[in-house]
Amino acid sequence: MSSEVDSLVSQADAIAQDAQKVFGGLSKEQLNWKPGAERWSVAQCFDHLITTNSGYLPVIDDVVKGQKKSSIWQKLPFFPGIWGKLLIKSLDPAQTRKIKAPKRFQPAQSDVSGSIINDFVNQQRQLIEKIKATANLDLERIVITSPAASLVTYSLMDAYRIIVVHERRHFQQAQRVTEESGFPTTS
Repeated sequence: MSSEVDSLVSQADAIAQDAQKVFGGLSKEQLNWKPGAERWSVAQCFDHLITTNSGYLPVIDDVVKGQKKSSIWQKLPFFPGIWGKLLIKSLDPAQTRKIKAPKRFQPAQSDVSGSIINDFVNQQRQLIEKIKATANLDLERIVITSPAASLVTYSLMDAYRIIVVHERRHFQQAQRVTEESGFPTTS
């Protein structure tokens, strides 16, 4: 496994462990508490990550099975590098600019299951195994289409970078929710 893939796997594993440690003991009420009508709850942050990451799973499966087909957009040499870098930079938790999630990746608006953290951790374990299964491939040369927009393409390596930085961004967002003055302290 390349050192960067190994690092991304370690980061993804740390995010899962931290999610369990920081949010795993919260009650359903705490998980679903929102600091405002237009803001997300802890549960919505993780529901969004599960929904978003699930768009990558079948693509990675196709790569592993050698069944991935390339679209015309994926074959254009210039665009994948641009999109990957742009998304990684815009999703970085250090960026303070808010980004509206595409409609298909919006989290559930009502009560999210109290098992959402375990659901995220379980999906994260699957994702980590899929990343490991592709580690011996030339991930910079395998180009995929974003699950968010059919015209957006980037390398599978950039997809892994995007996944991890996106998870960090929403983990921090969920942490900020628990630090709000109105956050319920007891279940």
